[in-house]
Amino acid sequence: MNKIINILKEEKSIPLDKFINIALYDRKFGYYMNSNPFGKQGDYITSPLVSDLFGEMIAIWCIAFWENLGKPKKFLLVELGPGDGSLCKVLLNVFKNFKEFYNCLEINLLEISDVLIKIQKKNIKNKKVKWIKKIDKIKFGPIMFLGNEFFDSLAIKQVFKKNNVFLEKYISLSKDRKKLEFLYKKADKDVIKKIIQLNINCKNSIIEYPNDAILYLNAVAKNIKKYGGGLLAFDYGYTKIKGGDTLQSIKKHKFVDVLSEPGKSDITSHINFDLFVKILKKNNLIAERIVTQNEFLQKLGIIERANILSKKNDL
Repeated sequence: MNKIINILKEEKSIPLDKFINIALYDRKFGYYMNSNPFGKQGDYITSPLVSDLFGEMIAIWCIAFWENLGKPKKFLLVELGPGDGSLCKVLLNVFKNFKEFYNCLEINLLEISDVLIKIQKKNIKNKKVKWIKKIDKIKFGPIMFLGNEFFDSLAIKQVFKKNNVFLEKYISLSKDRKKLEFLYKKADKDVIKKIIQLNINCKNSIIEYPNDAILYLNAVAKNIKKYGGGLLAFDYGYTKIKGGDTLQSIKKHKFVDVLSEPGKSDITSHINFDLFVKILKKNNLIAERIVTQNEFLQKLGIIERANILSKKNDL
């Protein structure tokens, strides 16, 4: 909080996306840069921590994807924001049972937090795994990009249109200069232009513009076009654009005020999947389908797999 207050004393106000990036990713102050938020002892639990079945299903899907590509002799799996490494660990355990695929495989974990990298390296001890901090470090393919609750952790802008004027959400100091509060200022022309071009213009409702996610999507698309491959992403989100505020903050598995404890709580927002499809199409890529995580896992046979494991445990 002190860092943000000090910035605001000088700059008076900062846009929402800048606030989120400081709160989550500042080298000294950021939430993800200084703590392990995952698990019962942390602030939230993701699917890989609930059951290994989630990772097993994704592993089988990745192998099938590799087979559909014609079983290339080199195959790169890039996990975006690998958390504590739990998903990668399960993937490797499954991949080892498919020798032809395993021998072709290299895994890159895209992670910018040194604290999380240390935790991941404790959980994953395999020479096939390498760590990268930037997508431009990728040098070969084909590539399967995998993101589990990655895009919803990236900063967004929030814009409100009133009387044909676009207003952008900012953060400033309260009158006593001790607390943070929201305010709206006239939006930057470049932001307005992008919102109109992407047709995410909602009247009398908050428009969420995921600038950082779009930058990552474009980088992912660039690599897929260069080397071949695909993207599989799991995130909280929606498909029909309705507008509205999906920004939320979580600490110790409970929702808290977004402005109450920046740097000590998670901040996320919901993904506009229709917008993601537009971005991919602009990059001349095809989005096969948007489905719920439940439907995806059931089609891969997670219920049958769970029943098999249950019978084994009963013996």
